Amino acid sequence: MREPQRAPDLGAEPTASTVRQGEAPPASSEPPSGVWTDGSGLLWRIGGVVRTVRPHQWVKNVFVLAPVVFAKEVFDRNLLEHATAAFFVFCLLAGAVYAMNDLADIEADRTHPVKKYRPIASGRVPPNVARALAAVLVLGSLAWAYRLQPAFALVAAVYFAQNVAYSFKLKHVAYLDVSFIAAGFVLRVMGGGYATRTPVSSYLLVCTALLALFLGFGKRRHELSAAAGKAALQRAALEQYSERGLDLALALTGGATVVTYLVYTLDPRTEALFHTGTLWPSSLFVLLGVGRFLQLVKSRPKSESPTQEMLRDGPFVAIVLCWVVLVMWVVYRLKPG
Repeated sequence: MREPQRAPDLGAEPTASTVRQGEAPPASSEPPSGVWTDGSGLLWRIGGVVRTVRPHQWVKNVFVLAPVVFAKEVFDRNLLEHATAAFFVFCLLAGAVYAMNDLADIEADRTHPVKKYRPIASGRVPPNVARALAAVLVLGSLAWAYRLQPAFALVAAVYFAQNVAYSFKLKHVAYLDVSFIAAGFVLRVMGGGYATRTPVSSYLLVCTALLALFLGFGKRRHELSAAAGKAALQRAALEQYSERGLDLALALTGGATVVTYLVYTLDPRTEALFHTGTLWPSSLFVLLGVGRFLQLVKSRPKSESPTQEMLRDGPFVAIVLCWVVLVMWVVYRLKPG
């Protein structure tokens, strides 16, 4: 059966070996000789490498900035430079993990209606190139992390090891897979604290964990709905989930995220730190963000994932921006504390 011409959201390009114009190559196709030396072929391959490390997903690493922001130190140039460096360390590690994960999932991705267009699954990036890319990114990022702060390097190494364990074993265990994803977000926040030597509050860690669990369960709920009877082929853990169980998990973690954040804003220690008791209205945007994400989970069945779709969704982005502006205004009054 002929493959569809391209994935609607990913914009896959035809190779030089395409038989008919506009037709996507089969996943197992071999590159023609000279494709690495031909100008257009080389650029096409480089584009595949860039897509493999998922730059659009690096926004998740802004969690490393959270300790500095909520410690009222975001205008400290030295701390901000260290936090930015930590951000890019996690970006490089995340890119390596994405490449390794795609290598591990190559057969399953080829059965997925959208993921089969990923560079490794489609043949755009050969497996040996992806392995070399992952190795370079890991070694380079860990060396950078150690130079920045040894304690941060340890957190970064734990983050990488945890993701390797997830990619090759734990992602096949329902609920434990999402828990490990959430742990990665907590490690990002901890890493930001160590890299900048900024204390991290327990509220920040708990809110991060709950929000990450909520997003992870939303992604699994979306995948289960879109699997159409092929859950086991696309992700082994999916067949262990149920829509009812995931709906309950979403309700619990979404509600707990909003409540925990509201309690944090009303805590006397928070009011004393920020010298104001007016942070609590920002919890409205947290509630709106949770509700909008739930809408995306159930209303965008053809997207690759709701966590990716939310970054392109106007209302969701507007909610996040409103929350950021309000928090910055309340906490900083647009100037250093």
